[in-house]
Amino acid sequence: MKGALLVNLGTPNAPTPRAVGEYLLEFLSDPRVVDLPRWLWIPLLKLVIVPLRRRRSAEAYSKVWTDEGSPLLVGSRKLCERLQESIEGVAVELAMRYGEPSVRNGLDLLRDKGVDELVIVPMYPQFSDTTTRTVMDAVDEALRQMDWFPVLHTIEKYHDEQAWVDAVANSIRDFRRTHGSADKLLFSLHGIPQRYADAGDPYQKQCIESVNDIAAALELNTDQYQLAFQSRVGREPWLKPYTDFTLRDWAKDGIRHVQVVCPGFSIDCLETLEEIAMENAELFEENGGERLQYIPALNDSAPHVALYESLIHRCFEKPD
Repeated sequence: MKGALLVNLGTPNAPTPRAVGEYLLEFLSDPRVVDLPRWLWIPLLKLVIVPLRRRRSAEAYSKVWTDEGSPLLVGSRKLCERLQESIEGVAVELAMRYGEPSVRNGLDLLRDKGVDELVIVPMYPQFSDTTTRTVMDAVDEALRQMDWFPVLHTIEKYHDEQAWVDAVANSIRDFRRTHGSADKLLFSLHGIPQRYADAGDPYQKQCIESVNDIAAALELNTDQYQLAFQSRVGREPWLKPYTDFTLRDWAKDGIRHVQVVCPGFSIDCLETLEEIAMENAELFEENGGERLQYIPALNDSAPHVALYESLIHRCFEKPD
């Protein structure tokens, strides 16, 4: 029996300070996410960082929370359900790297279904040690604890898949067909500390490749778009240029209408719905801009489902 485990980042169970604090503690305790010495970082995280951030983060989550729950979890489930309906001969389960449903939970369900050959699908187009690699850490640890060793495949990246490039480009075209074009198009991707990239993490390079390929598919000139990085934390330098600084500067330079797309996010979540569509839209307007429009992620769209189906089948077709 063949199986596929789709793994996204994760989400709190509720938009409350307690639930958000528990989520942040698990997420930020991962040494691949924050690589400071454990003896220094963990006490600081528990005693200072989480207590300071949980209430503010809970307020942000409450702005995007739906009757169904967390947008990231709801959207990921819808994608998995559509994929399960579409794909033949493969059992599909969903997991979150941090929070619930856990990686162990997803693997337990697949083993119970009789799966003996498995594809792990980190839901990140670009590879990074802070995302894709840590998914594999969790999978390896869970499999070891389960004493279960199926034939294992991993999709480490798919930013260079033409189907993904076309899906993102077409989503931008469709949005502009309905809403019109803007003065500028900003590609905003999640940041990582610059020193991670300097140490060899390929994420920055793959982000640049992603944006260039999508822009080429759209036949954009270099003055019509820009890549920037969002969601930085702490004081050390992260990948630049920064999304918020870019939008602020554009507004001050007289740019009145911008559209923002976040092709590093497979499913809309806090970072797209609150940080971009709310917080950064307000920042843009406060500095003289008139309108910021967010172009949604691929979510459970038919091209996105078809992309994952193709990637999974290709893994099973590879020779041993």
